Amino acid sequence: MSSEQEKPQEKPQEKSSKVQLKTPKGTRDYGPEHTAIRNDVLGRITEVFKRHGAVNIDTPIFELKDVLTGKYGEDSKLIYDLADQGGESLSLRYDLTVPFARYLAMNKITNIKRYQIAKVYRRDNPSITRGRYREFYQCDYDIAGQYDEMIPEAECVFVAAEILKSLDAGKFKVKVNHRLLLDGLFESCGVPTEKFRTICSSVDKLDKSPWEEVKNEMINEKGLSEEIANKIGTYVQMNGTDELVTALFKDELLTKSKMAVQGLESMKLFFEYIKVFGIEDIVSFDLSLARGLDYYTGIIYEVVLLDKGESVGSVAGGGRYDNLVGMFHPKNKTIPCVGISIGVERLFTVIEAKLAKEKQKVRTTEVQVFVAAAQKNLVEHRMTVCKDLWNAGVKAEHSYKKNPKFLAQLQHCEENEIPWAVIIGEEEVAKGIVKLRNVITRQEDEVKREDLVEEVLKRLNIK
Repeated sequence: MSSEQEKPQEKPQEKSSKVQLKTPKGTRDYGPEHTAIRNDVLGRITEVFKRHGAVNIDTPIFELKDVLTGKYGEDSKLIYDLADQGGESLSLRYDLTVPFARYLAMNKITNIKRYQIAKVYRRDNPSITRGRYREFYQCDYDIAGQYDEMIPEAECVFVAAEILKSLDAGKFKVKVNHRLLLDGLFESCGVPTEKFRTICSSVDKLDKSPWEEVKNEMINEKGLSEEIANKIGTYVQMNGTDELVTALFKDELLTKSKMAVQGLESMKLFFEYIKVFGIEDIVSFDLSLARGLDYYTGIIYEVVLLDKGESVGSVAGGGRYDNLVGMFHPKNKTIPCVGISIGVERLFTVIEAKLAKEKQKVRTTEVQVFVAAAQKNLVEHRMTVCKDLWNAGVKAEHSYKKNPKFLAQLQHCEENEIPWAVIIGEEEVAKGIVKLRNVITRQEDEVKREDLVEEVLKRLNIK
């Protein structure tokens, strides 16, 4: 044997370290309990959207980069760009509004009331405990079309209020403002026109930062004089109801601007309509509300949760954006749009915390009937009963073990809150009957095998 043959075969080198198993930064997995809560929340939101006559659409998770570029102001840096995959520059969608505007322009749609529930992506600094993620669901409701002023806007705010009440997530308020009023305010205070949007982005930070910090940003980073910044400060710290609208009509500096007057007139009409809807007690006219996105043109609003009267975080926002569709339309045709977007991740966090505090168990399945065997060798009988129940539309299951322990099957029913159990034993098979057991009360009734499905449907109140 040659020396070469004598050499032992070298083993392929094993990788020194395994892949670290974790979800990417700003994302999370949803286990059965979390998913059950989420599905319940999304189901309730969908019901509200349908109640108001909205149709459902879906759009791709990524868009051409050019579609998203230049629509979000200073937030554009948060867009995820994708590596070139064959000639198209693509980005993950940042919200559902811009893709909706693209959809309208592309399909030449001038009137639609639509809802969409889907995930969006932002390269933001995540805060998992506060429900801020890089991948998250948005639930959007938008009305596109030429309609009379403030009628759709009032309904959008009503929709948001209806959703928050249906979810029982705690106290909340809707902050409202108007982009024309903001621009008129800047104009009256002496802000150069080309700086309106960038100063608007600074004002938008007032919900998280004190006025002095925002003022410093305006002066040191954005080049405003201290005098102009102080003038802005007197207004953006105001909030109230329709009485504030009335007071601002008498403000000499503000009413020099036609834009400001137009914005105030719109707000006056808006408050008249929300009084008709009976929701004026949850609406606050807040001059600090700016919403940094560039595409808003009219009313803007934000829904915040309250704890002891103080805001603890935004859960919805929206407004009017009349020029966005025109950016995509070949003939620059504008289609007026107004909408509201529910950011449900924070709502999931709030609801999960509430359930944990109340020690409420969440059902993760919807099984109505468990088919149990009291003795061995009855698997085919169990399968036949399950088949009959499934064919009748009943949610049913049985053990995948051939001879499961009887006690373990009953325990499974109790642990998973399954309301009914069908019990089969050798004696029952011989007599042509089954036992129908109420899992909570443990009451058992004999039922003829051929009558079982009808009896189960009756007890479940299924017609």
